[in-house]
Amino acid sequence: MNKSGRPFKSEVTCDNRQKIIDTTIELIKTHGADYLTVRNVCQAAEVATGTFYHYFRNKDDLLIYFVRDISFGDCEPQTPLTDISGRITELYMNLINRYMQLGTDFMKSFYTTDNKALSAYMGVTDGQFAAGTVMERCERELVDAAKAGIIKETADVHTLSADICTIVKGCVFEWCLTGGKLNVEETVRRIIGSRIGTEGDNLI
Repeated sequence: MNKSGRPFKSEVTCDNRQKIIDTTIELIKTHGADYLTVRNVCQAAEVATGTFYHYFRNKDDLLIYFVRDISFGDCEPQTPLTDISGRITELYMNLINRYMQLGTDFMKSFYTTDNKALSAYMGVTDGQFAAGTVMERCERELVDAAKAGIIKETADVHTLSADICTIVKGCVFEWCLTGGKLNVEETVRRIIGSRIGTEGDNLI
């Protein structure tokens, strides 16, 4: 390890990046998200701090990797726009399946109010969702559905998108509480369909 904290050229490899990610998952499962510091991660992964900063700006940047590694701007849903609730469920399941791969032990520690990275990703800034997030893509899908006459043109798509995000977060939390027994996709599909349907005669 370089004493200056800078990584040797031999340390700047995809293997070390993955080692940092894998170590973070294990540390969160074992000690919780609050335990994470750049120093703790580097010690456990046996990499220089400079190697860490080559890949991630800080701890929050590392944490948000677990929700941002899917670019929803590039997703091509297979569900037709006419089934808008199914289409949005499909989009969210890309993120939820990522959570499920990480496991309930990880998610119980990751899905907390203290996780600033998660709050930033799933929050609203100046009335807008962050570009490339599932919330931003959900809102665009609802705009397209309104233009196509599938939902009312006057529907408040931003509020509806925020509500759907809240629904999904609640379902993920319930999945954690049940130890992974909840059928998340079925629950999300049912509740999202119900929420869109409560917009009066939103659905045609």
